[in-house]
Amino acid sequence: MHIGFDVSQTGAGKAGCGYFADAMAHALVDVAPEHSYAFYPSFGDFYFDAKIPARNPYPGRAVHYGPHFLTRESAAAFWNAAQLEQALHHPDIIHANNFWCPTQVQHSRVVYTLHDLGFTIQPGWTTEANRVGCFDGVVRAAAYADWIISVSDASRRHFLEMFPFFPKHRVAVVHPCSRFREPLGAGVAPKSMAHVEPGSFWLSVGTIEPRKNQIRLAEAYAAYLRAGGPGMPLVFAGGEGWLMNDFNNQLDRLGIASNVICTGYVPDENLAWLYRNCYANLYPSLFEGFGLPILEGMQFGAPTISSNSSSLPEVGGDAALLLDPEATEAWTAAMLMLARDRTKRERMSAAATARSALFDWSSSARKLAAVYQAALAQPKRWIQPCTRGQS
Repeated sequence: MHIGFDVSQTGAGKAGCGYFADAMAHALVDVAPEHSYAFYPSFGDFYFDAKIPARNPYPGRAVHYGPHFLTRESAAAFWNAAQLEQALHHPDIIHANNFWCPTQVQHSRVVYTLHDLGFTIQPGWTTEANRVGCFDGVVRAAAYADWIISVSDASRRHFLEMFPFFPKHRVAVVHPCSRFREPLGAGVAPKSMAHVEPGSFWLSVGTIEPRKNQIRLAEAYAAYLRAGGPGMPLVFAGGEGWLMNDFNNQLDRLGIASNVICTGYVPDENLAWLYRNCYANLYPSLFEGFGLPILEGMQFGAPTISSNSSSLPEVGGDAALLLDPEATEAWTAAMLMLARDRTKRERMSAAATARSALFDWSSSARKLAAVYQAALAQPKRWIQPCTRGQS
């Protein structure tokens, strides 16, 4: 089988979608080396990273790097061309991972990763341009994709509610896993944490944006301090996203700016240290397709307090304390309880480590390879009709 696989979001600034594609690419080559692979450093016209690695980072006997473009315009022209399959050397599978979906594919099976549908829930969670681009990609996938790979059962149900005509048996759940696949070291403390003792800070990982609900967590933390909770700082680890330009001003208004540390985007060695050394990992997100920061924190034994929304109970299970993401008082109470009960914290840490072991990239890659085989064994869902004058 010849598999074309989108790795367009796997550059240096990658987030959840990029980590999924990157780790899955490595795992596929490991568990199914009998196939040939073309990894596409650009894919479509919605997302483009000029700093994507220029050299193939995926070693293997039958692994190739797809076409590389220097501008968004040249990439868009290639991916929207009528003869796309010929230009890609007729892959058996074309796997989309960045929300864009090709519509002109006649023979290759199109497999589409559905990360989430949060942009359909609340327009204010993202920019208009991002919302339109994501919605366009999912609608195209609902019409033209042969199979959907959902990263959670919650996202699978959401997709089928929105697109009930799509065949249910062609929507498979393949869970992401932690980015930390290699043996885990101690990590390195971010420079902004030089004055903070290990085990003495609250952690919240994720891009600073409305959907991640960091403002409400900051409000809960302010109430925690007012209630006499131990003065452990609250650490936000993540780059600045959209619509949150006044985040620091809001911390000032809450009177907690001096108690909060914003690390910005951190490399893996820093993130590993944060997960390993936090007092607890707090994840109040309003909506997630999966929720990698929960799983990654659990891998390092971080006691976890998480939102109970969307897919997050699938990830945290019984190992996490699950709360309504809009119940600020409940988050304050949970922080106060955990800060004062170290025995409870230790039990949660052990449960987190055990829970994380249920998610494995090799297992997920085998499930995906089985989907590829099923896709080839079944007819395409949609074939573009010949236009007048074509044979």
